[in-house]
Amino acid sequence: MPTRLDRRITPYLFVAPFFVLFAVFGLYPLLRTAWMSLHRWDLLTGPVRFTGLANYADLFTDPHFYNALANTASIFVVSTVPQLAAALGIAALLDRPLRARTTWHAVVLLPHVVPVVAVALVFTQLLGRDQGFATWVLSWFGVDPFDWRAHAWSAHLGVAIMVIWRWTGYNALLYLAAMRTVPRELYEAAALDGASPARAFRSVTLPGIRPTLLFTVVVSAIGGLQLFAEPRLFGGTSAGGNDRQFQTLVMYLYENGFERFDAGYAATISWVLFVLCAVFAAVNAVLVRRLVGRG
Repeated sequence: MPTRLDRRITPYLFVAPFFVLFAVFGLYPLLRTAWMSLHRWDLLTGPVRFTGLANYADLFTDPHFYNALANTASIFVVSTVPQLAAALGIAALLDRPLRARTTWHAVVLLPHVVPVVAVALVFTQLLGRDQGFATWVLSWFGVDPFDWRAHAWSAHLGVAIMVIWRWTGYNALLYLAAMRTVPRELYEAAALDGASPARAFRSVTLPGIRPTLLFTVVVSAIGGLQLFAEPRLFGGTSAGGNDRQFQTLVMYLYENGFERFDAGYAATISWVLFVLCAVFAAVNAVLVRRLVGRG
């Protein structure tokens, strides 16, 4: 028979591995980065001197930081809004009776399975200046060849297309799984009340999948602010173009930490990025909760 002490200690032993791993790989790096951000810290030689909040003061007067922040926000909006809207549409189509349903699910998820390096290489070729497929199509309408990476709007669009390609199917399957949990009796009641399919989607489906909507919006917000692989591979350098026209926050962090070896300044950027992710995710969650609640 288990003793009272066993009953009190055993649950904590079961959950202890999670907290140990979190402390080692989550909490310690977080605190270590905060400590580094208060120093002039060379990546190769270690701490040089304690500077307090000087790195933060420099960051908030750094025009490259605000440029990277604006680029990140622009790419996030251009990629996330169409991505989630398309995912909702695809999920609604897949929620209907279909033949070879499993095959369609696999096809939708396929872009997410392809490695990001392969996706970036393919789209870099498609958006090539002289022989890219997009240039060839635009030439039908009399548009002269142009370098997609040379302009801010075209570079943001090119990176956004890669993000949309990778994540739309993944989010669509999440929405589809949530839609399958909505009671069918609610749709039948809406049909008896004379609701159109569009009205039923707004008033039944969207409120029914609100937790999943919140999850995808929050994850997309965090992922959008941490965007690195797609623009880095698209441009080939961490500068994000000759005029930094598509350099994101994480690319700027990488440039300072691993090219300039200024680990203290890079740690400062990472902490500001952490705060931005938390605030941005919270704001998006509140907005989605209010919009869906009105349906």
